[in-house]
Amino acid sequence: MERLARMALAAPRRILIIAALMVVAAAVFGVPVAQKLTAGGFSDPGAESSRAADLLTRKFGQGDMQLLIVVSSPDGAMSPAARAVGTEIAAELHASPNVATVNSAWDTPHPALTELLSKDGKAGLIVAGIGGGEKHAQDNATELTDRLVRDRDGVSVLAGGTAMVNSQITAQSQRDLLLMESIAIPFSFLVLVWVFGGLLAAALPVVVGVSAILGSLAVLHVITWFAEVSVFALNLCMAMGLALAIDYTLLMISRYRDELADGGEPGDALVRTMATAGRTVVFSATTVVLPMSTLVLFPMYFLKSFAYAGVATVVFAALAALVLTPAAIVLLGDRLRGRAGQSKPVERQFWYRSTRFVLRRPVAIGLAVVTLLVLLGLPFTGVRWGFPDDRVLPASASAHQVGDRLRDDFVNNSATAVTVVLPDSAGIPAVEMRRYATELGAVIDVSAVSPPVQKDGSSYLTVSSTAPLFSDASEAQLDGLHAVAAPAGREVLITGAAQLNRDSVDAITSRLPVVLGLIAVITFVLLFLLTGSLVLPLKALVLNVLSLSAAFGALVWIFQDGHLGAFGTTPTGTLVANIPVLLFCIAFGLSMDYEVFLLSRIREYWLASGRTAADVGESVALGLARTGRVVTAAALVMSISFAALIAANVSFMRMFGLGLAMAVLMDATLVRMMLVPAFMQVMGRWNWWAPKPLARLHDRFGFTD
Repeated sequence: MERLARMALAAPRRILIIAALMVVAAAVFGVPVAQKLTAGGFSDPGAESSRAADLLTRKFGQGDMQLLIVVSSPDGAMSPAARAVGTEIAAELHASPNVATVNSAWDTPHPALTELLSKDGKAGLIVAGIGGGEKHAQDNATELTDRLVRDRDGVSVLAGGTAMVNSQITAQSQRDLLLMESIAIPFSFLVLVWVFGGLLAAALPVVVGVSAILGSLAVLHVITWFAEVSVFALNLCMAMGLALAIDYTLLMISRYRDELADGGEPGDALVRTMATAGRTVVFSATTVVLPMSTLVLFPMYFLKSFAYAGVATVVFAALAALVLTPAAIVLLGDRLRGRAGQSKPVERQFWYRSTRFVLRRPVAIGLAVVTLLVLLGLPFTGVRWGFPDDRVLPASASAHQVGDRLRDDFVNNSATAVTVVLPDSAGIPAVEMRRYATELGAVIDVSAVSPPVQKDGSSYLTVSSTAPLFSDASEAQLDGLHAVAAPAGREVLITGAAQLNRDSVDAITSRLPVVLGLIAVITFVLLFLLTGSLVLPLKALVLNVLSLSAAFGALVWIFQDGHLGAFGTTPTGTLVANIPVLLFCIAFGLSMDYEVFLLSRIREYWLASGRTAADVGESVALGLARTGRVVTAAALVMSISFAALIAANVSFMRMFGLGLAMAVLMDATLVRMMLVPAFMQVMGRWNWWAPKPLARLHDRFGFTD
């Protein structure tokens, strides 16, 4: 850290020029990555449902994704105008090399026609299997719908299905990114002007943030060469890059101003800033990165993508802050000092006095805040998990409209259908297959079972279902289908939206104990190395889980149960299982960010004190007085950055943004400013307790300023 400060003092202009050239190179290389990302990645590729879907694609040529086109007319689906449009579109799809299968209401035998006609007979359905894999099927669907899907001759044409859902999610996410940044950057800049008291000082964190974002985009571009990356990772790059860059730059500039206010010369003040705040930035970045990196342990590339994006963004935010900030401080000099120092003694400042108020009533205030957080978290006990479908899009999206038509107007909704696949059906007697199909048809809420389709020694049957997706009835039906004895004892694989959801939830819950255990151990060890205490890391774990549970409870109440208008989204009675896990890993790391800011300063005052019982409260009050403004301003700016995601028109990203904003604000206010001082006052000198062998270990390996 001292060498970085000396480099900045010796050649600030050269450092900034080299950094600017690297940022430009990162922009040229990284920005095009948006065209290489996909909207899927919610399912476990090794699960039963995924293996069944892969076999249907490879052996039966069903296509990688389904494209649904609804053709409707007031005169009826079989009117001459509607028939002409429907047959024309079906013929064009048949002729496309990117389409594996096509079934339409205008070329289907009468017994099966009811599944492709609406209940009132005014709409007909075309079902096409689109090839190209998850990465290119949505592009193929977009090309086809751009060419074929348009209203004509009084006939309405709408496109939906999984292929169109993914295509529209990708396009919508790219539009949302621009909207998000147009909200986050101006509002964050205004807050920074208020905090720093100057335009130049406020501009520096924004420059650092943009550098971090562009660097992380370049890393994502490299990752796309050998792995699938979700388009939603861009949202995290944008939000977290700006938020953490502001956090780290704010911490360093505030510390530099404190050093100047204490009478230090500019050069010495910068060296001292890097030795204290600079080390805190490195340590803080580590505590954010490690919990976030555990997302790679989940099999879904949606979650893996956030690990890639999160780690890259945090690393670049820390690097940019440590390299650009000291150089800018040297180059800008007095223009960056702003309101150096404090206008009044620390004992008269708001954060000192408010902390003293908490310290005088620690038990009452602590119990009140804990009760509030527990009450907020109670709705999470009723969470129900669901798989994302067309309803994650706004109601104006054609895929959402097609989904509504299927749910309301058609006898059988293809989204609720279950496909039963027998990878090896060679030699199974016909009577045994009939027995199996009959028993499948007897399962609760099964409306029909198709005759088996056989090819190259494999078979599949389509089970039509009237059970609503992600309901108790749907779960009971899956249990019933699995319980039916397989024909001739052969392996049976089940796929469909309901099974996909079950497999995804199982993939998450089976790995969750390992992930949570790793996060707990990593956090505990890092905070022990910082504080030398066993009590403070345990306190941090408990308080973080408490505040995150409150945020999760609010999300269930709003987005699952539909209160507050579900924040403008379509409530389905479920939450996407990936999102709470994602929120936990990211928000847990971010809460450690503030924990490190606060504890490092409290410990600094504690070590400089007489270490008596009275010094505990004074160290806490002084630590909060010095960091309170920084933490609150950083949390405010970070919450603005995440809250900008609420403007997203994809519902689970709106939930993600609201959840992160709530978690950050609750952590910076209720937890850091109230529960932490209350806890530390109650524990007294026991805050810094550790067994003698561990104390010696910390003396040797711990982090000290």
